[in-house]
Amino acid sequence: MQSPFVWHDLMTTDVDGAKMFYKNVLGWTYGLQPPDYHLTQVAGKPMGGITSLPADAQGMHPFWAGYVHVPDVDMACAKVTSLGGTIYRDPWDIPGVLRMAVIADPTGAALNIMHPLMQGETQDHPPNTPGAVGWNELHAGELNAAWDFYSTLFGWTKGTTMDMGPMGIYQLFQVNGKDVGGMMKMHSSMPRPMWSYYFNVAGIDTAAARVSASGGSILMGPHQVPGGGWILNGLDPQGAMFSLLSAPK
Repeated sequence: MQSPFVWHDLMTTDVDGAKMFYKNVLGWTYGLQPPDYHLTQVAGKPMGGITSLPADAQGMHPFWAGYVHVPDVDMACAKVTSLGGTIYRDPWDIPGVLRMAVIADPTGAALNIMHPLMQGETQDHPPNTPGAVGWNELHAGELNAAWDFYSTLFGWTKGTTMDMGPMGIYQLFQVNGKDVGGMMKMHSSMPRPMWSYYFNVAGIDTAAARVSASGGSILMGPHQVPGGGWILNGLDPQGAMFSLLSAPK
């Protein structure tokens, strides 16, 4: 069984400010699940959430986190350890909703794993749906070690391999035959290995204008990538990194 990304959420210092920013940029609507978890909705279907950074999270900056669905969280954690990864938080239950854990690969990039406790299957948004996550990207401490870890743990398979010259190899990965993300060795300017997430937009230039008008910062782009799509990387007003992705112009 191959394990897909099924959820993405934001931990931030200003929930109301973050909600307004992403509503303006991506058109999200919201629901609330107590005590402080705001469901992010695209086309009427949930795709993640926004919540507050814990009060004791000293020194942590706002960040996006991805969740990968696994058949058994406890068994997956045992496998993480055997593969040289780290368990940042042991498995725990959100009663009646899911069981989850926080892990890191052997190069240090963090990720959440989960298994639902409620009935029903997670519903995917159609490809390229504006506002939904369209790409999951790993900036690894070492590409081969990261690939060996994730392919063994989650059953991911290789897609196209692209040589980006001085930037190294960009390795696409697939879940159930579909490209869902890519991996590369992190740039020397990055503070640590990390996952980043790209949200679909209908047009990159108008989306970039919305980012700036809503108080965000554009770090890089817009620029075109192999295949003809366009991306940009930015910071929301609270300092969380995010990326946008659009189809060819």
